Amino acid sequence: MLDTLSHHEALVYVMVMMSAVDRAMSEEELDRIGALSRFLPVFEDFDDERLMDVARDCAAQLSGPEGLDIVLEIIREALPPRLYDTAYALAVELAAADLAIRSEEIRLLQMLRDRLGLDKLTCAAIERGAMARFRR
Repeated sequence: MLDTLSHHEALVYVMVMMSAVDRAMSEEELDRIGALSRFLPVFEDFDDERLMDVARDCAAQLSGPEGLDIVLEIIREALPPRLYDTAYALAVELAAADLAIRSEEIRLLQMLRDRLGLDKLTCAAIERGAMARFRR
């Protein structure tokens, strides 16, 4: 298993995991991850030059045996509890961006919610906010 990740890397893992849940990570999704990591205050001290390396590391972990379970545990261990809802919000952001949330994305959101111990009301509020942001 990898050494403990920084909170920045763990949040990138969340976004990569959500993006890759359908087995195909598009260039658009990778661009969105890059944009979020450059824009959001939680990534203030993150070195953007490392984004591709962190994304590759996450993809390698996911492709291994029990990869999803391992990555979820790595994320939970690396993040301080105050960033659990931020991680969930980033996952929702990636899932909602294409305006079509698929069943595997819903399942992954449930797994992330459960692993991080987030309550359903908090998650519903985050999901509702994403729906409002992406509405046409």
